[in-house]
Amino acid sequence: MQITSAYPVLLSSDVTATADFWRTHFGFETTFEVDWYVSLRNQQWELGIVAADHETVPATHRRPTGALLINLEVDDVDEQYRRLVLDGPLEALLPLRSEAFGQRHFILAAPGGVLVDVITPIETDPTYASALVTPTSGGNA
Repeated sequence: MQITSAYPVLLSSDVTATADFWRTHFGFETTFEVDWYVSLRNQQWELGIVAADHETVPATHRRPTGALLINLEVDDVDEQYRRLVLDGPLEALLPLRSEAFGQRHFILAAPGGVLVDVITPIETDPTYASALVTPTSGGNA
């Protein structure tokens, strides 16, 4: 199968506030917008936001997205922590720290309870070396 695009779509009780969060803090730009759906893009990355109660969402699942963690890898996590938390309006739920498994990161809350993990990869501690896997194929099914 040839997948031509894949991106998350967040179900939201406030589409405007959710889209504004991603535009304001992470530089996403709007590519499509109606009152119940917004499509955003930052370089090659896409994110959709749909009203949780919209008729295109199956009735059994019409509730805001929760318990979701979106990872954003950035060039300089320290700079982003300073911009968003120390000098900015956001609160870190997990403060900036380095992890033995190869990440320096912090976690924020987006509207609706979605978590955003802002990450810069760092050297992995030798105790995690056996966990690193090099892909052997292009993932073609």
